[in-house]
Amino acid sequence: MAFIDVRGICKSYTHGGRTLEILRDLDLSLGAGEMVAIVGASGVGKSTLLHVLGGLDRPDAGSISIGDIQLGALSDAEVVSFRNRSVGFVFQFHHLLPEFSAVENVEMPLRIARMPLAEARPRAEELLRRVGLGERTTHRPGMLSGGEQQRVAVARALVMKPALLLADEPTGDLDEKTADSLHRLLREVHADIGLTSIIATHNPQLAAACDRVLRLESGRLTPA
Repeated sequence: MAFIDVRGICKSYTHGGRTLEILRDLDLSLGAGEMVAIVGASGVGKSTLLHVLGGLDRPDAGSISIGDIQLGALSDAEVVSFRNRSVGFVFQFHHLLPEFSAVENVEMPLRIARMPLAEARPRAEELLRRVGLGERTTHRPGMLSGGEQQRVAVARALVMKPALLLADEPTGDLDEKTADSLHRLLREVHADIGLTSIIATHNPQLAAACDRVLRLESGRLTPA
């Protein structure tokens, strides 16, 4: 049985009086524990697809099932709760809060969920150790390299123990050596934690490390 089952997703935007069809009758099926890369030209809709799958945006038509949850049946508040609890996001730009330390950035989702600091801090510290930053927990983002900042973002995405990880060009702002290191990290945490992962990427090495590669073109997904 598929962990993610997407049927007939459509998504359009109106811009300058014109309607732009981004996703068109798109289907997708993933098994639990699978790691899939989504490739395609810039502007083809990879980010839109991840936003729809993660509940950041609603499709115009179609259905999305994640586990036993039908996203379309949820209220906006229920979607927010599901997203915060079950989905981890990693973006091209890390979006860390500059005034907070690495560990404070990682524990932020837990604190928003009202977890006591005595519980949140050890979990955040453990994840920073897992991504290789156990000695950098008190450093603010400005004191970390680009690759280290993205590792903090990965730890933050995992701190709520999500079942689904969505990564949108996670290595797009990194040099080749740093990107390779982040590739290995993503693969390791995917396997160790038992995630289901969808990664939108232009990077052929990152795509090749995934279980499957799908191409988004003309609003639909096909095997790459």
